[in-house]
Amino acid sequence: MITKYGYSTVAVITIISFILIVIGIYSNNNFMKFGLILIAILIMIFTLNFFRDPERKAPAKENIIVSPADGKILFVKKITDQRFLHGEAKMIAIFMSPLNVHVNRIPISGKVEYIKYHQGEFIAAFEDKASEKNERNEIGITSKYGKVLFIQIAGFVARRIVSDLKIGDEVNIGERFGMIKFGSRVDVIVPTDWIEKVKKNDIVCAGETILFEINNK
Repeated sequence: MITKYGYSTVAVITIISFILIVIGIYSNNNFMKFGLILIAILIMIFTLNFFRDPERKAPAKENIIVSPADGKILFVKKITDQRFLHGEAKMIAIFMSPLNVHVNRIPISGKVEYIKYHQGEFIAAFEDKASEKNERNEIGITSKYGKVLFIQIAGFVARRIVSDLKIGDEVNIGERFGMIKFGSRVDVIVPTDWIEKVKKNDIVCAGETILFEINNK
């Protein structure tokens, strides 16, 4: 299954690949012929792989936060957040390589009450300062367990953040809401009473892997 967020890109790449194949077929140079056809096939395979969108099923629990992205945990640390939580918090950063599924999913059910987009630089997403310097989209949800902030951060290669969300939306855990094209990072920030369930270098899956858990209130 290909994500709807990639339809236009896949269409453009398909046209480019078709043109390369046609040029290759009519080329009198065998090296160029097979080279262009091979390039076209590799570009199509990479594009289709990048925009794949497998089905996911969120755990049947309410007192959890699931990963909004596929990737590797860069770090888990304590911070102070003045954007949405307004106090001491815990943050988990997830690095998404170009080979990961890039569709982002809602980490917890609730109401979207904060959205702020920032234009910025394109530092490598695994750099700590990327969360403050890079192009990013901050999204805050108020759930029955309190506030949760998560941030889509563009990386060195990524140049397009996509999000369907708007303030006032009621959302459910595990739902698709957007993506970051071609390599990126997603941060999740929660109050300190949440208990982290992952550690550095763990591999996580969007919509399925539990990042945080809290005692039922």
